[in-house]
Amino acid sequence: MDKFQAMQAFIRVVESGTVTKAAQTLDLPKTAVSRLIASLEAELGTKLLNRTTRKVSTTADGAEYYERALQLMSHLAEIEGSMSHAKSSPRGRLRVDLPVPLGLSVILPALPAFLERYPDIEFEFGLSDRPVDLIAENVDCVVRAGDVLDQSLVARQIGAVRQILCATPAYWDEHGRPSHPSDLEHGHVVIRTIASRTNRPFPIVVAKEGERVELQNQRGLTTNAVMAGLTLSLAGLGVVHALTFSVATHLRSGELEAVLNEWVSDPIPVFVAYPQNRHLSTRVRVLIDWLAALFASDESTAKSGRGART
Repeated sequence: MDKFQAMQAFIRVVESGTVTKAAQTLDLPKTAVSRLIASLEAELGTKLLNRTTRKVSTTADGAEYYERALQLMSHLAEIEGSMSHAKSSPRGRLRVDLPVPLGLSVILPALPAFLERYPDIEFEFGLSDRPVDLIAENVDCVVRAGDVLDQSLVARQIGAVRQILCATPAYWDEHGRPSHPSDLEHGHVVIRTIASRTNRPFPIVVAKEGERVELQNQRGLTTNAVMAGLTLSLAGLGVVHALTFSVATHLRSGELEAVLNEWVSDPIPVFVAYPQNRHLSTRVRVLIDWLAALFASDESTAKSGRGART
């Protein structure tokens, strides 16, 4: 038995809740993971897991062994990370989940610069806006816009994004350009995005000199994807409250025209989050530092930026 691999398998089974999920994240057959756990229990002379057809849970001995094994793995990662070569040339695979707009428009296009500096890091990217179970899915970190509500995660703010009201010039020519947000309440189609957490449209709130207005337009289109809303607006179907970084090129080209620029929304914070019970590896650390520098370099994503220029 490879005791190191068996400990890894045991930790992953406990964290994911099933042997099947653990096997998937370890890229091992389910039978191999079961054998590793059985061998570990035989060597220790105690039962570590209670098994049912749907889920596994730790015994009293298993819970104690999990905590100590987790500490041991963290210490090992810390030792490896303290080596000078590991600090200067981190290597290994990173599983990272990105929100679709930020991933496609900001992070992935800039990735060549990161890989030029850290060529030995390999990536497995997920692109989604859904809540991700980092432990069960064996994800190293996630980037998310908006508050991080999961108390089991450590979150570091790396930037902020802003939004702007825009539509095609042809749309404005047909429906009229508003001089006040309330003008969009009547005779306009407002494209809204459904929030995955609430299954309700994100509110559109803008403010100017202390006056705050929340659009209550009942005539509109809805979608569960931010980029889909942008596509609908580019097709001339309505007004979108778009992320500034995603519409910057369309504004410059004239495909879209922004309105009510003096009416601004509160910035949306962007965080990198990772499990608090895991040692922060050097490769995750350098990725977070690079992301923070990347976001700070652009006004549309910097914490104190002003958004896209039109």
